[in-house]
Amino acid sequence: MPSHSTAPPSTQVPSTLEGVPLNFPPDPPLPADDALAASPGVHELPAVPRTLLIPLAARAMGAGCFPHLACGDALATRLLQTLGVDVSAYLEDRPTVLNILWRTKVIRDTGLAFFARHPEAWGVNLGCGLSQYFQWLDNGRNTWLDTDMRPSMELRRRLLPPDTERQRSAIIDLRRPQWWQDLNLPAQALGQPLFMLCEGVLMYLQPQQVRHVLHSFAAQAPAGSRLVIDILAGCAVGMAQWHASVGPTKAQFHWGIRSLQELTDCHPRLRLLATHSVAASHGWMGIAAERMWSYWSSTPLYGVVELGVD
Repeated sequence: MPSHSTAPPSTQVPSTLEGVPLNFPPDPPLPADDALAASPGVHELPAVPRTLLIPLAARAMGAGCFPHLACGDALATRLLQTLGVDVSAYLEDRPTVLNILWRTKVIRDTGLAFFARHPEAWGVNLGCGLSQYFQWLDNGRNTWLDTDMRPSMELRRRLLPPDTERQRSAIIDLRRPQWWQDLNLPAQALGQPLFMLCEGVLMYLQPQQVRHVLHSFAAQAPAGSRLVIDILAGCAVGMAQWHASVGPTKAQFHWGIRSLQELTDCHPRLRLLATHSVAASHGWMGIAAERMWSYWSSTPLYGVVELGVD
């Protein structure tokens, strides 16, 4: 198996990015371990973490709407039963259900291809919610790290089995300048390429925070690493209240792109390796909408991109 023994670049955390102050919130206090017993339920989660129910519902029950995109997520079905929440409204939002199932397939296929090349590598899910990609990507030799903000991780730890040597979890806030250092990745993980994914998260961050996430990945990840993210067109910013599933959570879209070059401009090591648009999955109407949109922008209205570092 090829490996990269070169240590990653400096781990110094910048206070600005391209002259823009990051202005991150102060570090939250860390509660005692027994606070997990009193962690919030779904309805007590803040706005953005509450959106974790949307992909959970789609993966658990969306196959009834789109059997050709069924992902076979038995864990999502069990979690919904345990939570006992009504997700019927999410299932009525068929376009979003389709987007999530399509996105899941793209990320899963990209991950399988990566671990076929690097079977002992680490995978990291940035903003995992209640998703469980390791059920599809576990090859018996790789290691997986699920990360999210404290409210989501406390709920996740109540519902799922404890960490193991090859399947771990960590509380990470991508708004923090030192989020990469908070991952606390061991030398074993950094001695070879990493597979990282971040779905349904970045559009809720401020633009300078997203640039910092991409910059940190490019500056710190070993050569050959991959980061898979979903993207929104810039026209969606500030419009979440009109989204059938996101609107009721009161979360808002703060980041979108008008050019794919915005992604690679964050750091000279970043490379755009693949772009996937959901348009074709929506049939002729999706294709027609994408073609009309292409007169104004080269970016998909909604899609998934794979970024890499040299």
